[in-house]
Amino acid sequence: MVDIIIAEDHSIVRHGLRSLLQMVPDLTVVAEAKNGAEAISLLTEGLQANLLLTDLNMPVMDGIALTKQVSAQFPQVKSIVLSALDHERYVVQSFNAGAHGFILKNTSADELVFAIKHVSAGNQYICSELTTRFLNRMMTSSEPVDTEETNEIRFSARETEVLNYLADGMTNQEIADKLFTSKRTVEGYRESMITRTGVRNTVALIRFAMRYGVIN
Repeated sequence: MVDIIIAEDHSIVRHGLRSLLQMVPDLTVVAEAKNGAEAISLLTEGLQANLLLTDLNMPVMDGIALTKQVSAQFPQVKSIVLSALDHERYVVQSFNAGAHGFILKNTSADELVFAIKHVSAGNQYICSELTTRFLNRMMTSSEPVDTEETNEIRFSARETEVLNYLADGMTNQEIADKLFTSKRTVEGYRESMITRTGVRNTVALIRFAMRYGVIN
């Protein structure tokens, strides 16, 4: 059973989400909040929930601040950000704050339900529209890199494996399971490659690897 808190300042959207989710077996909306502060109060008062579905822009406390506080104080509650804002920086901010998923508000009901169940099972999720858009951007835009320094960068066989799994959209834990190693070890590989290549994040690292033929 997935017990869900909905944090959304628009009552029509909030009630619509409740009506939709309550029709799905094993999903229960246990509470609604008009802002992040209300959601934190509910959890502080002892409300039992294991998933937070939150809007990004809300008064008093927004979705980023809410997600960050929930991640710190109530780690058993996984967060999915639901937003109309589709810029990459909002996705990055959300995941940096501790979110496990990011869904656009025009996402289909079926995909929303899938995302909730997928995240509840311990995975991360970005809606298909954003995933496709980011992949297209990754394939067409370039990352400014010093060519001479690039020629000196070498990747081990294990790093190449990690890169291929990252390009397939796998999480650090999923890669760790594949390679029979720890999540921390995989994170170490990723951080080392980001540092050596001088790129900004994992998406840019994958773009770098594809651009220079490290992976196909």
